[in-house]
Amino acid sequence: MKKVVIIFRIIGFIIFGIIGFYLWDRFINLINPAFNILPYKLAASAVMGVVGFLSMPYLTLFPVQQVRAYLIKVSGQTLLLALIGLIIGLFIAALVSFPISFLPSPFSDVLPFVAVLLFGYLGVAIAVSRSRDFGDVFSFMRKPKHTSGDAASRFARDHSILVDTSVIIDGRIADIAKTGFIPGNLILPRFVLNELQYVADAPENLRRQRGRRGMDVVSQLQKDRNISLTVADLDVEGVRDVDEKLVVLARQMHASILTNDFNLNRIAELQGVHVLNINELANAVKSILIPGETLPVKVIQEGKESGQGVGYLDDGTMVVVEDGRKLVDQEIVVTVTKVLQTAAGRMIFAKPGGELEDK
Repeated sequence: MKKVVIIFRIIGFIIFGIIGFYLWDRFINLINPAFNILPYKLAASAVMGVVGFLSMPYLTLFPVQQVRAYLIKVSGQTLLLALIGLIIGLFIAALVSFPISFLPSPFSDVLPFVAVLLFGYLGVAIAVSRSRDFGDVFSFMRKPKHTSGDAASRFARDHSILVDTSVIIDGRIADIAKTGFIPGNLILPRFVLNELQYVADAPENLRRQRGRRGMDVVSQLQKDRNISLTVADLDVEGVRDVDEKLVVLARQMHASILTNDFNLNRIAELQGVHVLNINELANAVKSILIPGETLPVKVIQEGKESGQGVGYLDDGTMVVVEDGRKLVDQEIVVTVTKVLQTAAGRMIFAKPGGELEDK
């Protein structure tokens, strides 16, 4: 990068030096011809060369790099719409410029240029600002290439949520869906259901039980008339991984993904897909406690540190009780001393004692 900057500075020194030489030769005669001698020309050329050496990267290389970095972040659809909007804007400017050219000078010379700038900008701005609407029109008009039948196009216009296997096996989706906090239609692709069936038929006992519990959850969701769950024959050709299929389908359908899988969560977000994570929802609705508050908790086991006991609240929040080792299997009142937020969730540190507040 430094070498490229140096090359541009040298080019700027040469170009601006030549410009300084000829500008001095052309305009100095209008002021004082006595200064139009070679030493003064070389001095003017050197001054302009220094200006070009310092400013050339800021006039050429750095702006181009900023534009390139911006264009990398912009989607291909937005660039295409911007180009179409620019072409339409320039076409309208050409139509407007024709009658303007019959106006007296200087209007006939200035206004056509103003019309090109104005309508070109308006064309690009309108096309980019309405890109979502144009994308919906195009996606509605064309048949999806990688989906089976017209199922994807049928769900694309709805607020659809693709359901991952991890959420079905987890089971909490049934209770959450009953509360009405999940907007839109739950879509269970056939390949996700096949993966769930594969887990339910696994030789390992624990894995098989988890798969069967997932099948029971699907059945429970289907029986509930207040929950919109559709098992759709959606697939992606040329892709074998289930997570990758979900991401591709979500992008095609403008849908969200409901998952508990951390890796799928990250991959989907990197590709611009909205993710609904039940673990994040569970952490968000856990009780908010501050140091000094009291609460009842049952100490069920010893902690990692010496003398500590561990209990859990109804929402699953871990409570570490100081000097609670001797209180295992007892329900006591504790006073919160510290609340720690970790990647795994919220952890509460407390000490025995205190009185429960009336609520």
